[in-house]
Amino acid sequence: MSRPPLNPAQDPADPGDDGPAASRGSSAGVSGGETRPLGIVVISIVVVLEALALLTAAVLYLYQLAIGAPVASFWGAVFTLGLLLAFSAWLFAVGHFLFRGYRWTRAAALVAQLFVLTIGVPTMTGGLALAGLAMVVPALAVIVFLFDKRVVAFASRTGGSGAAL
Repeated sequence: MSRPPLNPAQDPADPGDDGPAASRGSSAGVSGGETRPLGIVVISIVVVLEALALLTAAVLYLYQLAIGAPVASFWGAVFTLGLLLAFSAWLFAVGHFLFRGYRWTRAAALVAQLFVLTIGVPTMTGGLALAGLAMVVPALAVIVFLFDKRVVAFASRTGGSGAAL
């Protein structure tokens, strides 16, 4: 007779848990007792650093708007600022939930890296080699790690019945 799989969202103090299987699942602090692969840590750090870069760009953009820098359309500039802030918040969420092992974050991280590549490659070939490499190299590393079998196995948590936040 086989045991049902452990639910990572389940409270370890739940009276439904019994025996050594329950203690094995809660000892590592991650889903199902697995250890967090290095790829997950690297991807999460890169994605959070990209979010910080976008947040910095948004703050500088807001500063330029506040001091009266000329713009073609004020409301277009406000919309651009909103996009920078929204994309930064999205990347922070992706980095956080990827670190926790949620499945949907792998696709979101891949899309973000493809966006970075579409800006990084023309930047690199357009004469700003260091800035382009600073975008392209981490994006390629994240893409490679996203398809690592340990990362795929770890990032397979779906959400469960527990609270999201």
